[in-house]
Order: sequence, then structure tokens, then C-alpha cells
Amino acid sequence: MEWQPDEQGLQQVLQLLKDSQSPNTVTQRAVQQKLEQLNQFPDFNNYLIFVLTRLRTEDEPTRSLSGLILKNNVKAHYQNFPQGVADFVKQECLNNIGDPSPLIRATIGILITTIASKGELQTWPELLPQLCNLLNSEDYNTCEGSFGALQKICEDSSELLDSDALNRPLNIMIPKFLQFFKHCSPKIRSHAIACVNQFIIGRAQALMDNIDTFIESLFALAADEDSEVRKNVCRALVMLLEVRIDRLIPHMHSIIQYMLQRTQDPDENVALEACEFWLTLAEQPICKEMLSGHLVQLIPILVNGMKYSEIDIILLKGDVEEDEAVPDSDQDIKPRFHKSRTVTLQHEGGEDEEDEDIEDDDDDDDDTLSDWNLRKCSAAALDVLANVFRDELLPHLLPLLKGLLFHPDWVIKESGILVLGAIAEGCMQGMIPYLPELIPHLIQCLCDKKALVRSIACWTLSRYAHWVVSQPPDSYLKPLMTELLKRILDGNKRVQEAACSAFATLEEEACTELVPYLSFILDTLVFAFGKYQHKNLLILYDAIGTLADSVGHHLNQPEYIQKLMPPLIAKWNELKDEDKDLFPLLECLSSVATALQSGFLPYCEPVYQRCVTLVQKTLAQAMMYNQHPDQYEAPDKDFMIVALDLLSGLAEGLGAHVEQLVARSNIMTLLFQCMQDTMPEVRQSSFALLGDLTKACFLHVKPCIAEFMPILGLNLNPEFISVCNNATWAIGEISMQMGAEMQPYVGMVLPNLVEIINRPNTPKTLLENTAITIGRLGYVCPQEVAPQLQHFIRPWCTSLRNIRDNEEKDSAFRGICVMIGVNPAGVVQDFIFFCDAVASWVNPKDDLRDMFYKILHGFKDQVGEENWQQFSEQFPPLLKERLSACYGV
Repeated sequence: MEWQPDEQGLQQVLQLLKDSQSPNTVTQRAVQQKLEQLNQFPDFNNYLIFVLTRLRTEDEPTRSLSGLILKNNVKAHYQNFPQGVADFVKQECLNNIGDPSPLIRATIGILITTIASKGELQTWPELLPQLCNLLNSEDYNTCEGSFGALQKICEDSSELLDSDALNRPLNIMIPKFLQFFKHCSPKIRSHAIACVNQFIIGRAQALMDNIDTFIESLFALAADEDSEVRKNVCRALVMLLEVRIDRLIPHMHSIIQYMLQRTQDPDENVALEACEFWLTLAEQPICKEMLSGHLVQLIPILVNGMKYSEIDIILLKGDVEEDEAVPDSDQDIKPRFHKSRTVTLQHEGGEDEEDEDIEDDDDDDDDTLSDWNLRKCSAAALDVLANVFRDELLPHLLPLLKGLLFHPDWVIKESGILVLGAIAEGCMQGMIPYLPELIPHLIQCLCDKKALVRSIACWTLSRYAHWVVSQPPDSYLKPLMTELLKRILDGNKRVQEAACSAFATLEEEACTELVPYLSFILDTLVFAFGKYQHKNLLILYDAIGTLADSVGHHLNQPEYIQKLMPPLIAKWNELKDEDKDLFPLLECLSSVATALQSGFLPYCEPVYQRCVTLVQKTLAQAMMYNQHPDQYEAPDKDFMIVALDLLSGLAEGLGAHVEQLVARSNIMTLLFQCMQDTMPEVRQSSFALLGDLTKACFLHVKPCIAEFMPILGLNLNPEFISVCNNATWAIGEISMQMGAEMQPYVGMVLPNLVEIINRPNTPKTLLENTAITIGRLGYVCPQEVAPQLQHFIRPWCTSLRNIRDNEEKDSAFRGICVMIGVNPAGVVQDFIFFCDAVASWVNPKDDLRDMFYKILHGFKDQVGEENWQQFSEQFPPLLKERLSACYGV
């Protein structure tokens, strides 16, 4: 007997569906309660499917809503559906997939894929065969509905479909889909391609077996009149380029011709999919040979795609020039992520090169359109192609650029400035001859009457900051800085933001070159404090923090401190402990404290106290949450991480002055808890702070060492690179303070350190810190560490040869020398590496130089003149020269 609804029950359900479409929140709350009550009745879900599939007298939105509520029930508790209800729902779906209404078909499709992804693909064996069968229906609606459902299943369960669990249905499905590429309905052609597209990236075997048919079928659809079909064809070719470029190479010439056309498609969604092709091709090794002959066509197309569309300009309020008084809404502000402290070493050859995760430079400033669009994709493609072709790109670009950059229409001029910024990285060498003329023109564009031109000029100039700083300061740096500072005080918020970001980049490049202008810079940044709305204030903190990092102790002048600190402290007092705006402010203060050193003393007490409070509050909240997760919310641990990092900044900046603050607080107890936190970033920041406190006031750390060392040993796990790195560094700092008393702890840490230094693919920073710490342990406990010498000497030497002369390197090399004294046999096999490491010193202290001298001459005397000659024949000429000049060997 088939299930039939009870009339009164049906009216109740319909009333509920009507109410749930009401905008009134009170009604909404009542609906939620009523839903929870009705879900107690096992056959409530029968009513929902009945309204969706059978109640054709009701309006479509109500029927669809009934299906969506059912979908949520399936998601939440399908496993509790009685068998009869589950069967009724499944049967109704399959019987009505061809409903005349596109909305109802789509809703049934969503319901089917939701049931399927609840593990039902295995227990609903007739689903796929029936849907595939229904594709053959003469009735368009049935065919389209089934395809819609199949497309959703392919999207949600592509891996399962290609596994043995289901007896490999793709062997039937993929050839079936390919037949429909020729169907007379564009909607169905589009579904068919979209279904097959789900299996490209995973390289499903059934697709690989039919790859040539697939590619031929795509080519046959190249000129399709339907834009959705063209979009799916482009998407397929872009993915094939990643996984099966071998099958495309024979046709590459015609594919490129096709993509050149499609990148100019009148439908922007098609153009965007096609434009991705150039981005993907640029990552392939064959890019250069395949594209060389086509640059002459491609470059103008990409450049043309970089103009703002009319709709962009409306969305960006491009005609609103002054909006600085308009407050920001919360959704304007992207969430910020704090990057925890990682301890790194200075390298030879200029600045610290720790930019392993370069942030993406290419968010030229249309952030409000943060969704990917043709302009952004074209700019990104030009950027990657500039990196592939370098200066070979310029003959195709320069003739265009001139026309763009001086064009009377601001939209075209703006796109030219974007082009110039996009190629900055790849074509820098070839651009140098033109920069003396272009940079002044761009600086002039900073005063353009259109805000969108001023903001893009900020970004492009920041991309050439490195060159600007390399020239005499009066030529470009000074005029650029003067204009950028004016733009920081622009009346338009987008320009303020672009100028602040550009200025931060300029600060990083210019470093101490900025010292003569500090007073002027600070006046501007402090004035912006009173002017900025919420979102740009956060970027301003970053510009101030970067300034402090760049000029360092030069900031420590009473006049500068007087300008900078009062507004920062005022903000600090204004913000509540639970306000996320504390993150960027704490980061900024951390940089300022490190730069000001003793100059920060008058401000340190309240800042220190508050950081300790933030850590304490977060730990307490985490404890309550762990005990009663139903009653308390989980804390946002970022507050604790940022606070720990600012405490590190204080310890580093104030040095011994931090001692009284530590003495009057329970920070060591808190640190003991933080070091055992489940979240790696918390541990990472606690070990950084432990190391900084060890350097600044060891007398407070020493009583805790017996408790701390086992935890440090446990965290020497390279799975969490940054945690491991900071723990390693802290152990080295502790060794230097403990001296011989470190002896009981060597066994807890040394085996892990030796294992890490010998691991393949260990990141450079971690290798360097591990080598320094092994050297320092050996310096204070040579008898314990020296027996292991032959197990680490070779990687030890190679990882420290590129580090600048500094205190850390000094103590580590003393350790190695002492250990060689204890166990000279441990170094014999790898002595050439030791020689190379010694030669990397520019000027070691006299007593260290003597240690090197004794070891080198000792080895030479030991093996005898003739053997030494043979041995030193293997040296590269430069090494030979240095050793002979510095040590006479």
C-alpha cells in the first residue's frame, strides 16, 4: 500500500513552508522550533518529498523549499530515516527527475547527490544505471534533469566513482557522456562536458582510455554558439594542459589560435576561462617554444583585457573621488592572519633572504572586486609570461605602452600603468633604460584627478622600488617619497590604502636611506591616524611597524618618540581585550619596541602587563572550554600568540631592562602552559619568547630548566617546521647560559638534532638553526657531543657556510673546534668540508682564528706534506687561495 499524506498533516507542513518565507525574525524562530518538533515524526520527510514531487498545485518556490528542508534533514540525520521513508524518498526522486519545472528538477538533483554522498552510492545500486538510462529519454526535461543530477554527483563524488568500491561505473558513464557532446540542446551539451571535466584532474582511468575521443569531441564544439558550452570547452582544455599536455602538443598551434579568439569572447565568463589557459601554459616547460611565435597576437589581447570594465567602475565607485569621511562597513575588512615569529639568521649578500612564502604582490588594488575577473587574470598572465620570456616580451609591449600611458582616456591610461607594474618583475633588466623617463611620469600620475589612476600608480611604483632606491636619492627616492606621503593623506580611501601598502614596500627596500626624512615621514603617518577609517588604520599600523623594522635604532630619538608613541598608546588604551584590531597594533608595537630599545622603557609597563593578561585570559578560557565544551566557547588563540610575540619584541628591545617586569609577573608559569598547547602556532611563539627571555634575564628562566627541557626535546619534530625551528634556537640560547650544567639534558635533545640535520629536504632555516645549536651544545658539553661528530660534521659545515659572521656563528664554530680537539678522528673523512666552512669566515675574532689555525696545521702535520698536497688539489681555486692567504696552508 503506497504511503498517502494525512490532509491535516499536509496543511500543517504547507503552513510551515509559507511561514518560513517570512522576513520576520520572530516568525523565523517559531519556524525553527516547529521544524525541530516535526522532525520527531518519522514520516515528516515523506510529507516534504510529497510536496516537492507531487503537489503541483503549489507554487514552485514553496515546493523547492520543501526539497531543500528535506536535503538538510538528509545531511543531518539520514542514518536515522526508517527504511520505508528512505526508500520512498529515493523512489520519488527518480520518478520525478523530469519535472517540467527547471527549479524543481534542480532541487531533486541536489537531493539525489546529497543522499548519494551520505554513503548511499554503494547502497543505491540502481541510481547510476537508472540516471544513465534516463539520458536516452525522448523527453527533454527527463534528459536534462538526469544530466543535472549526474553532474552534481560527478562534482561531489568524483573519487568514489573512479574506485573499485562501485565496480568502476565510469567505464560506462564516460563513453555515454561523450555521445552527448553532439546533442542538439546546448544545455545538455554543456552538462555532458561539465560531467567529463570532473575527472580530468584526477586522471580517471576511464577518461584516459578515451582521451583522444574526448579531445576530438572538444575540438568539434570549438565554435559552439552557446557561451556556457564554450566556457566548459575552455575549462577542459586548461585542465588537460595540466595533466595531459602530451595529447595536446600535436594540436597546440590550433589550440593557441582558438584560445586567442576565446580570450576576446564577448561573454566575459568565457574570456576569463580562456585567459586561465595562458596562466597554466606559462607554468609548463614547453611554454617558451610553443608561444614564441604567438606573442605578437597574445600580448595586445592580454593588455586589452587589463582595462576596467564599465561594471567594475560602477562597483568600485570609480566616480566617487572623496570618501574618506564615510565609515567602513565590517564586510569591507578582510580577516587578518598573524604570522607567528620565526627565528632566522642573517645571510651573506645583503638582506635576510627569508622570503620563502612570498606574499602575492599581484593584488593590484581592486580589492573590492576580490573575486577573480578578466582584468586580474590578464594581469597575472602577463606577469607570469614576463617571468618566462623576460626581455623578449618588450618588443611586443613597448610600442603599445607609449600609447596607453599618455592616453587622454583615464581608463586606458590606468590599464597602461597596471601593465607596467605587471611586467616589473620579469622585464626589470630590459626596462631599466626607460625608467628615468617613466618613473617621473608615474610620480606625476600620483596627482591624477581620478582616484583609480592615483591608486594604481602607487602599486606600480612600489614594484620598481628596488630600482628607485638604487639611484642617487635626490633623483627619484625623494620626489617619490614626497608624493607617496601626500597620497597617504589622500581624500580617497582606496588611494590611502594603495599608498600605505606602497610606502611599506618602499620602506623595506630603502631601509636606513629613510633616516634623513624620518621627521617628515612620522608627521604624515601620525596625521593619518586622526584621518583614517577603520580598514586603513590596520594598514597604517603595518606601515609604521615596517618603518621601525627598516630604520631600527635610528628611531630612538626623543623627538621621534614624542611624535609616534602618544597616538599609538592612545589607540592601545582605546581597544578592548577582545577586539581583533589589537593584532595589527600589537605587531606594530612589537617592531617599535625592538627598534626603540631603551627608548620604549617609559611605555613598557602597561604594554607588558596587558600582554600577560591576554595570555592568562586565553589560557583560562581554553581550560573552561576543554572541561565544558557545551557551555563555553573555544577561545581565539591568536590573541595569545600575538601577545607572546609582543613580549618577545619587548625582551629583545629592552634586554636586561625587562628583568623587573618578569620578576613581578607569573609569565614563566604561563609560558610552561603555552609550550604544551595543542596548537602549533602557540608553541612556536612560546619557544621564541623562551629564547628571548633566556638572552635577556636568564636568572628567571634557570629555575624552570628541569621542567622546560623535556618539552623542548619533544618539540624537535620537523613535521612542524617553525615549532621545531624555534625550539632548536631556544635550546642553543639556553646552552650558552647554562654552560657545563647543560650536561644532564644533552641526551634529551642531541639524537633528534642529529637526525634533523641529516634529513633530506629540510628547509634551510631549520638546518642553520640546528647546526648552530649542535655547535653550542658541543661548546658547553664537548665530552657528550664530540663522540657523534662524524654523524653530523658534513651537513653541519655545508649549512653554515652561507651565514654571515655573527655571535651565533662564532659560538657554534668554537664548539666545533673544541669537539675536534676531543675527537679528531670524527672529522677526518669530511675534512674538506671543514676547510670550506672555515674559509666562509670574513673576519673571525683573533682567538677563534687561532683555533682554526691550529686545527688546519695540526691536520697538515699529521698527514705530511706530500699527502696534504694531494688532498688540497681537490680544493676549488677560491678555497685554496683563501686558506693560503688567511692560514698559510
